Amino acid sequence: MAEVKKTFPIKGMHCASCVRVIEKALSRVEGVSAATVNLAMEKASVEYDSDKVADQDLASAVANVGYKAELEEVVKDEDQQKAEKQKELNKLRNKVIFSLLLGTTVIAGAFLGLPAWMQMVLAMPVQFWVGLEFYRATIPALRHRTANMDTLVAIGTSVAFAYSVFVTLFPGVVQSVGIEPMPYFDVSTVIIGLILLGRYFEARAKAGTSEAIKRLIGLQAKTARVVRNGKEVDIPILEVVVGDVIRVRPGEKIPVDGKILEGESSIDESMVTGESIPVDKVKGDMVVGATINKTGTFTFKATKVGRDTLLSQIIKLVEEAQSSKAPIQRLADLISSYFVPVVIMLAILTFVIWYVFGPSPTFLFAMLNMVAVLIIACPCAMGLATPTAVIVGTGLGAERGILIKDAESLETAHKVNAIIFDKTGTLTYGKPEVTDVTGNILQMAASLEKGSEHSLAEAIVKKGEEEKIKFLEVTKFKAIPGHGVEGVVGGKRVVLGNRRSMAKEKIKINEKEIESLENEGKTVMMLGVEGKFKGLIAVADTLKDSAKEGVKSLQEMGIEVVLITGDNQRTANAIAKQVGIKRVLAEVLPDQKEAEVRKIQAEGKVVAMVGDGINDAPALAAANIGIAMGTGTDVAIEAAGITLINKDLRSVASAINLSKKTMRTIRLNLFWAFGYNIILIPVAMGVLYPFFHLLLSPIFASAAMAMSSISVVSNSLLLKRAKI
Repeated sequence: MAEVKKTFPIKGMHCASCVRVIEKALSRVEGVSAATVNLAMEKASVEYDSDKVADQDLASAVANVGYKAELEEVVKDEDQQKAEKQKELNKLRNKVIFSLLLGTTVIAGAFLGLPAWMQMVLAMPVQFWVGLEFYRATIPALRHRTANMDTLVAIGTSVAFAYSVFVTLFPGVVQSVGIEPMPYFDVSTVIIGLILLGRYFEARAKAGTSEAIKRLIGLQAKTARVVRNGKEVDIPILEVVVGDVIRVRPGEKIPVDGKILEGESSIDESMVTGESIPVDKVKGDMVVGATINKTGTFTFKATKVGRDTLLSQIIKLVEEAQSSKAPIQRLADLISSYFVPVVIMLAILTFVIWYVFGPSPTFLFAMLNMVAVLIIACPCAMGLATPTAVIVGTGLGAERGILIKDAESLETAHKVNAIIFDKTGTLTYGKPEVTDVTGNILQMAASLEKGSEHSLAEAIVKKGEEEKIKFLEVTKFKAIPGHGVEGVVGGKRVVLGNRRSMAKEKIKINEKEIESLENEGKTVMMLGVEGKFKGLIAVADTLKDSAKEGVKSLQEMGIEVVLITGDNQRTANAIAKQVGIKRVLAEVLPDQKEAEVRKIQAEGKVVAMVGDGINDAPALAAANIGIAMGTGTDVAIEAAGITLINKDLRSVASAINLSKKTMRTIRLNLFWAFGYNIILIPVAMGVLYPFFHLLLSPIFASAAMAMSSISVVSNSLLLKRAKI
């Protein structure tokens, strides 16, 4: 079984019921495990067994319910995509102008006594050319016993048009039953024009919601200056391959990710990290594609190109997040799945009630009110309420260096009331330095730690190199998680570790000296040789500049902040005191962090875990939401719902604020979308007529329907101005 995930565009969607119909059709394909459709992005994401499902199966399933799936991957640059979108908008605009011009002419003609047959001639191209897309979607949908917004529009306008044609061709028959033979071609033409006008404005507004993706794509360099055969040549970015040596001059964009070979510079990485201060880079440092070289010239070796670069990963992550579905959207989807059939039944009920109990001419009242119900009940606003806000929210986060993995993570973040911070690499820089050495043990300790990958080991080895010691040969090396390391050096068994390690080896230590160093926030490693204490090494890790402010902003939001670390209680307390954290979980082994997360969840807390995304993976996955600190080009996105590539701890509070403001926007959108239908459907049915003799014209109904969608999208766009 080869499980794959594929995301592809869908053409022809207009409302929440369209989404539901396509999701059901795709889910019924044998071998498909999950299908999610996003109305605002006009895309479907499908997880399936590639051994059982072919592209044609997915395309057929979508086509059978009246839509088109574009499964062929065609690489298009930003200009091509923009030109295609503009072409579609222009086509839609021309149809709107054409239909509204003819509709206005029909209305004017009706007042000026234009013959009915001429009104019919003017209305026909609008009904059958401009309105063809409604029929194209309706016929396959009805064939498969489904219905959507296009079904409502097609039925409503067809009823008005068909009645008008009958009145025009057989006026005597209509007159004989006591009804004035008045055509309603203006209703069918203007409704089609107004609905398409709404779609036009909606499409323009939706284009604004995904500007973040466009900006990210626009950051990419177009060319690269590559050294080939001893000569420097400019080539398109798509032709760069891993291993190419590239020269970058001052003011130029770095084309791809790589490692500096020669030279040094100051690089502006704000476009991918959100950090405005340029970063100094020297030989051996990694550089990121799309960042800007401020000063100095350097050459670097390309290590990641195309889809593997950090910027491409960010774009992919943002696209996936924007295409995902938030849990709150399930309510809109559930309602919309029943909505259109219910509306059709309400329209029929409206016709029957008005025909039986309405004033004369009963048939006309019944028909016009039925058409008004069909037109006004479009569930477009319901379908756009959540995804448009998610698109803007995730895009806003990406611009600030906050990568949100999916819509569910964005929704969950606002509920968080407890945050657990890992110490090393999260609150601190994770690059500790040796501060104290006693007992002349540096040579033995550095030799032993050379085989370890721990950040403390790196500090000890670095100190040994600075002191230019001669490293000794180590055999039988063994790293013991949560304790330390051991091995044989010069024929003697040597152990370097913490209190637990010393207690296990039954080695007596100088507790007073150790406590004194730990009270200063230092981590102490003790060395034992053949069961005897020989000395200690103290290592200190510095707090990140944003740590104190980041913790304070969370506490001001009423969120409990917890520190978790493998360090002893004294060292942990010293660090916690510096940043203002009161609850400390110390001496927690790596495999115990997950259990500590679950304990806090058991207290009724919604927990976020903030870690480096590597050794904290189980705890990140166990938390209600995991927040990983991005480390250069190695963005840890798998275990975490949110990744902070700007490595700024103040962004934790920003992510929660973003979630709160996005959820507020979604709730307002849903309130408007549901409220609009709850209020106006009864009005369209004629509930006000017995009291105020007021009826809702089908033309006004179509205008109100268009405005509901535009208002929801516009409200989502206001989120762009939010301060997080």
